[in-house]
Amino acid sequence: QVQLVESGGGLVQPGGSLRLSCAASGSIFSGNVMGWYRQAPGKQRELVAAITSTGSTNYADSVKGRFNISRENAENTVYLQMNSLKPEDTAVYRCDYHWGPYTYWGQGTQVTVSS
Repeated sequence: QVQLVESGGGLVQPGGSLRLSCAASGSIFSGNVMGWYRQAPGKQRELVAAITSTGSTNYADSVKGRFNISRENAENTVYLQMNSLKPEDTAVYRCDYHWGPYTYWGQGTQVTVSS
């Protein structure tokens, strides 16, 4: 079992920044992939960004150049730095941990971009 605890969401004005954190605990194995997904009301869940344990990253086209995903393997923590935020970034953001056939999810954190 893996537990994921997210933090860092909130309300921010357009053009602002937020940093999300996700701390994993439990049965953590090397070779995992951690990432951030989001889901806005009435929309499907989408991958925002993902990072492997060796640092390879993948981003949704809509966030490239604005968001940066990073991780601290020693602390089993992944971060999502979000800059130049837009109203369309408003969503519940959830962290996930994937290893082999297993995927675990955090509880989600709300990000609202509004003036």
